Amino acid sequence: MSGATVWLTGLPSAGKTTIARALAARLRAEGRRVEVLDGDEIREFLSAGLGFSREDRDTNVRRIGFVARLLAAHGVTVLVPVIAPYTHSREAVRKHHQEHGTGYVEVHVATPVEVCSVRDVKGLYARQAAGELSGLTGVDDPYEAPLDPDLRVEAHEQSVTESAAAVYELLAGRGLL
Repeated sequence: MSGATVWLTGLPSAGKTTIARALAARLRAEGRRVEVLDGDEIREFLSAGLGFSREDRDTNVRRIGFVARLLAAHGVTVLVPVIAPYTHSREAVRKHHQEHGTGYVEVHVATPVEVCSVRDVKGLYARQAAGELSGLTGVDDPYEAPLDPDLRVEAHEQSVTESAAAVYELLAGRGLL
């Protein structure tokens, strides 16, 4: 069974982790080996000590990409719901996968900032608006949306199940399942 990395990028509260968990449940139900490398968990363990400067964000993304590629090379479907705000960092991860012949797809969870700020799952937008937080991706720190992702999911216009199914179909269509 081959593995692959599915990189879900988007703004905070876009639905990346929710979609990844729904897809993971479906894949596990089919008997597939799956790991979700959630950005918040990674920051706590693998990237502890890194801040949110451009350099630290790049380091974080590259570390996650390295671990994802290792797992994927061993037959795991790796779902990576991580903001990864900079194009060059995401492209470095894609290139690393390509150099090793490991499957990789980029999914842009394209939820508008207005919708994300209403969802505000972690209270980040409220804290930023209150002046308690700066450097919020997509608000006062840049987010470079993918120009040509393998899939763009309009998660605010469809259900979680539909979003996860779209990613599943992408994987199936690419022969990565």
